[in-house]
Amino acid sequence: MKKIITALVILITTASFAQNKNARASMEVDGVCLMCKTRIEKASLNTKGVKSAVWNVKTHELKLIYDERKTDLKTIQTSILAVGHDTKDMKATDEAYNTVHPCCRYRDNDIVDDHKGE
Repeated sequence: MKKIITALVILITTASFAQNKNARASMEVDGVCLMCKTRIEKASLNTKGVKSAVWNVKTHELKLIYDERKTDLKTIQTSILAVGHDTKDMKATDEAYNTVHPCCRYRDNDIVDDHKGE
């Protein structure tokens, strides 16, 4: 009887961990407009395992839902850096940054000021 109870507890524990595959996280990503939003979300969603990516233009917060078995935050962050957007922890290369549309140059204070009314 004791073996059956132990096996049942292990089975239930394993089943509960298997169901919790989707992680939620958020990170700060620099950008200034809706074109940035599209680029950031697309880069995130093109990362294998990312199920949802929503970036807020005003707060610069990227909210993610992803499968921890297929990806991690560092991999998602690398995808975002590759399309030219800085995160709180890392900066995109100048080469990647220079590929963003001229109106999306979030490192330029004049362009950031132009977008403040949006």
